Amino acid sequence: MVVKTPQALREALTDKGRVGFVPTMGYLHEGHGALIRRARSECDTVVVSVFVNPKQFGVNEDLSRYPRDLQRDLTVAGAAGAALLFHPDVDTMYPPGYATTVAVGGASEPLEGSARPGHFAGVATVVLKLLNIVRPERAYFGEKDWQQLAVVRQMVRDLNVPVEIVGVPTVREVSGLALSSRNSYLTPEQRERAAVLSRALRAVQAAAEAGERDAARLRQAGLAVLQTEPEVQLDYLAIVDRDLRERERVELDPLARVLIAARMFGVRLIDNLPLFEPLPSGLDEAEALSGTGGL
Repeated sequence: MVVKTPQALREALTDKGRVGFVPTMGYLHEGHGALIRRARSECDTVVVSVFVNPKQFGVNEDLSRYPRDLQRDLTVAGAAGAALLFHPDVDTMYPPGYATTVAVGGASEPLEGSARPGHFAGVATVVLKLLNIVRPERAYFGEKDWQQLAVVRQMVRDLNVPVEIVGVPTVREVSGLALSSRNSYLTPEQRERAAVLSRALRAVQAAAEAGERDAARLRQAGLAVLQTEPEVQLDYLAIVDRDLRERERVELDPLARVLIAARMFGVRLIDNLPLFEPLPSGLDEAEALSGTGGL
């Protein structure tokens, strides 16, 4: 069922029990399907939003050509267990006279925050609006956008938003390339070559697992892999702690991460992996995040 307005959504959710929410920009794929299935396993009713948010696109980014296919979205969402698809117009989300922006410090500042000024303000603004409209008990986000997940968690914590934010592991193609709606811009052969990004992350992870703790040497392990693919235009390859800070040395921490952003074939792709996998025995994500300085 598609609903277009906040009022219609609230009416449709009356007496629907525990609500899980998956915010998306549409062109759903198996990564989104994993989010929806996780939500369905933990909640009575799942809402998926499809809204290409203009406020998180910068100048000369791909807002006008971002892939859109509502019928595809309905098919994927329904098959995964969603009950409602919230598909508002831009004027519904940002009516005439709209003048409020949510700015999150801390987690939003490095990496993507530096590369895409204003991006996370756009993300935080639309996510907070959607959370206020849907009012879910839980909201589900993919770990592929690790920094975005950190920003949303900080916003929810700082503003006392009554929702649990659940991170769901990245879903990948057979090659290792992280699933993304922007992969649709690439040919099959280009997607195979773009998997060099995940191989570079794996090389960094393998070096860390082998005992390397010097961040420069860890980064070099990834750069050596990237140098095998001439199409890589690297924005950053960063080894960060749980607060997204780059350090000269890393510690054995389940929230230490290696993140990458690069352009390949005219498309900007991001990905990340934990430095140490899996989480130590007996430690789940919620416990890890509850530690001092957690995301």
